Amino acid sequence: MHHVQAYAVVYVNETKGHDETGQGTESAPYATALGAMLARGPDVTVMIRKGDEGTYEPLSASGVKKAKKMYDMTIKKKQKAGEQAAQEAERAEQDRKKLEDSKKIVIEPPSDAAPAKRIKICAGVQNRDVRVKVCGWVHRLRSQKDRMFLVLRDGTGYLQCVLQGALIQTYDALTLTLESSVELYGVIKTLPEGKTAPDNHELVVDYWTCVGKAPGGDDAIMNRVSENADPSILADNRHLVLRGETASAILRVRAAVLDGFRAEFASSGMLEVTPPCMVQTQVEGGATLFQFDYYGQKSFLTQSSQLYLETCLPALGDVYCVQESFRAEKSHTRRHLSEYTHLEIELAFVSFDDLLSHIEQDICGMVDRVLKDDKTRALIEQLNPGFQPPKRPFLRLNYKDAIAYLNEHNITNEHGEPHKIGDDIAEAAERKMTDQLGVPILLHSFPREIKAFYMKRVPGDEAFTESVDLLMPGVGEIVGGSMRMTGHDELLDAYKREGIDPSPYYWYTEQRKYGTCEHGGYGLGVERLLAWLTNRWTVRECSLYPRLSLIHISEPTRP
Repeated sequence: MHHVQAYAVVYVNETKGHDETGQGTESAPYATALGAMLARGPDVTVMIRKGDEGTYEPLSASGVKKAKKMYDMTIKKKQKAGEQAAQEAERAEQDRKKLEDSKKIVIEPPSDAAPAKRIKICAGVQNRDVRVKVCGWVHRLRSQKDRMFLVLRDGTGYLQCVLQGALIQTYDALTLTLESSVELYGVIKTLPEGKTAPDNHELVVDYWTCVGKAPGGDDAIMNRVSENADPSILADNRHLVLRGETASAILRVRAAVLDGFRAEFASSGMLEVTPPCMVQTQVEGGATLFQFDYYGQKSFLTQSSQLYLETCLPALGDVYCVQESFRAEKSHTRRHLSEYTHLEIELAFVSFDDLLSHIEQDICGMVDRVLKDDKTRALIEQLNPGFQPPKRPFLRLNYKDAIAYLNEHNITNEHGEPHKIGDDIAEAAERKMTDQLGVPILLHSFPREIKAFYMKRVPGDEAFTESVDLLMPGVGEIVGGSMRMTGHDELLDAYKREGIDPSPYYWYTEQRKYGTCEHGGYGLGVERLLAWLTNRWTVRECSLYPRLSLIHISEPTRP
């Protein structure tokens, strides 16, 4: 006699049931056949219905087959997950034990090793095959089963280092993180053919110590700053951003640029001076001055050192300065800073044409000098691939012709209207014209009304000045300059016309009284020039710690 096995009956309601809280009864059904089988086993008899209408009916044969197939797959996944969890737990226990055991491992300098010579990374090529000591920060880190590679950074360069044996079994080695500071000892060896590393060599380490362990996990440097982080986060963490290859490369190019300018100026007999930053006179207008109290007297942070440079001409000849200037204007754009490095030049016994030629030579001469240095040229290529030095001569464009160009090419002013003579050409229109022409432009001879009081008038066209801006593609204005008034009475009239009290300027005015001469000069924004040279979207990347009129405003994505 055959006995028919009876299976438990479970109820499934696809719209009213619940696989987690269901009991398999008509009043508390499961939501799916799979849920029922996982809860009660695969051999249940499934009664199913949808919603509140109709009666429960046995699940079709194909439905049962499909549910059992899904059941088998789910069980296998759970088993696999359980096995993986067990393996991970075992590995974690092994790692914990390994880490605990590593605390007992102590390494010592090799007893037969030669004394180590302390060097900077930049001196590595000259110190191959001798035992050296190198100190720095872990810039990159890669661990293998039997060795560990790290790239060390000390500010003078990068050095690949390899550690093996007991050196990678210590607690410090197993917990080493990016940006930890270390001291490494060993011999620098040339890499074999086909291998690559900075300077084509690596340090084979025989002893090392960790000086300062950097945090890992959520506080690791890669979680604090990343390439796509919000600009306000990057600004708050500028001290960490500087450790990256891009930021540090820009600052290295900046140093090279200043060296290049100094060498160029020295070659023409110019002398560097250091004017004051605290002043009681204005150069560009009172609205952009930072005011402070100087022992009871109203004073300002300097906008420009030009007036002081002019006083140096009779004593020192042609002079220049590299000085911070401060602008209090509320300009939160990609090319404005509240504090910027102002490179200013003043030249005696020159014509306006001489001044324009001097600007061109200073820029091109500096670029030529910078590109002669292999390391700096490589950094510029890294930051601005395909960079080509500007071609001479620069385009000299009269202000009146610029107005005509803007109107001919339908470049309107900020109000959407055509430009007219007398307009102060807005930044956007000026930059659009510059980018269209695609070459450096010496835009000159601006109207008197939109320029500073001290600028010399164009002979025969007194409504305009012997003034100039150098415009660079991609950035816009990086230089502003002019010839200066040479007559004592002419300058007094200019004070009066501008409503300026001449008494605080007596020392400046008297330059015209005690042996005047034709003279002129210019100011260059170092950060703007760097933005052009390194192809940066904003001058903020070109300053060590940028000071802005507003801090936490998102920067638009670069097109």
